[in-house]
Amino acid sequence: MVEKIEHIGIAVKNIEEANKVYEKLLGVSPYKMESVESEGVNTSFFQTGESKVELLESIKPESAIAKFIEKKGEGVHHIAFAVKDIKAEMSRLAEEGFTILNEEPKKGADNKMVCFIHPKNTKGVLIELCQEII
Repeated sequence: MVEKIEHIGIAVKNIEEANKVYEKLLGVSPYKMESVESEGVNTSFFQTGESKVELLESIKPESAIAKFIEKKGEGVHHIAFAVKDIKAEMSRLAEEGFTILNEEPKKGADNKMVCFIHPKNTKGVLIELCQEII
């Protein structure tokens, strides 16, 4: 079961420039910046209250973020939902007819195991499921 919106992911061309914009907008600095080599991205996370924003910058021309920006430009890339048991949610959603883009959860940014649901099943929105790594 989905617990809450974990974060909103925003694809950006230049993370340093985007960080400056979101620092001004949100009134806080990123609490974490990291590279996720497996996804070919640099990320930065902002938190205000319980809400989080993740900025994603491509570091590989073949990454999903690079392709997204090439096709659609900068902007909202995905919505992430927090779950307690990611494998159980993957099974449940697959049984409900959703196309899960990962066979197994994988390590993502911000100390999470993640998987993605194809946007064709969610009215055009890429959905990420996140489970905190304990």
